[in-house]
Amino acid sequence: MTESVVELHDVAVSIDGRPVLWNVSFSLAAGHLLGIIGPNGAGKTTLLRAILGLLEPTRGTVRVLGRAPRQLGARAHQIGYVPQRRDFDPRFPVSVRDVVMMGRAASRGLLRFSQRLDWEKVDTAIRLVGLAGQADRLIGELSGGEQQRAFLARALSADARLLLLDEATTGLDLPAQHELYNLLQRLRRELNLTVIAVSHDLLALGVHADELLCINGTGHIHGNPQTVLQSHQLREAYRCEFDFLSDEAREGHAHESPTSRRSE
Repeated sequence: MTESVVELHDVAVSIDGRPVLWNVSFSLAAGHLLGIIGPNGAGKTTLLRAILGLLEPTRGTVRVLGRAPRQLGARAHQIGYVPQRRDFDPRFPVSVRDVVMMGRAASRGLLRFSQRLDWEKVDTAIRLVGLAGQADRLIGELSGGEQQRAFLARALSADARLLLLDEATTGLDLPAQHELYNLLQRLRRELNLTVIAVSHDLLALGVHADELLCINGTGHIHGNPQTVLQSHQLREAYRCEFDFLSDEAREGHAHESPTSRRSE
């Protein structure tokens, strides 16, 4: 039987008394990539925060690695998080190895000195993401794509089993986005890493994700890309016109029409 790494059942979340999400249910198997899509303000980041245990659901249950997120205790480091690049100040004078070691600090505790095993895990993670030749450079000297790979290595150094990406490809050029998604696919195969990726790039997630969750506060659609990336469903979620090529839709490819317009 396939292990479920994340399970949500009838989850609702409110912030300052305002409902943001409700009736969200899905189960995600180990090694799968779930793409989360939806318009701005739909609750995508709120959902990630609930999975991280930073927000308590007002209704329903969230289980990560078999437990409620806030009950993971010493296993909490097995959830890795990669933010948008804008959440990081590249002028901060730390090396790539130092950034990745921050992941080890999260797993071993801030008050314990770094051991040889910690540095071995750091160097292994750096090699896994293809930055071995950049390990001693300042993080601010790297390209945007390389910086995101360094943050991915930070999560891997902490022995992450679940990786959450919150619009991690925003601001990256197309080659860097392509490299990051290909890296995630390789890590899934080699490490059985489970990935949840929030993105506005429907095409990329249609190609790389095993399943998609389209949310818009009041409702959600969950299924494989061919099921979710249908014009009528996206039109309802985004409230704008979508123009699909039918043969691409069957392959999980989608694009928004250049003439798409906001519904009146």
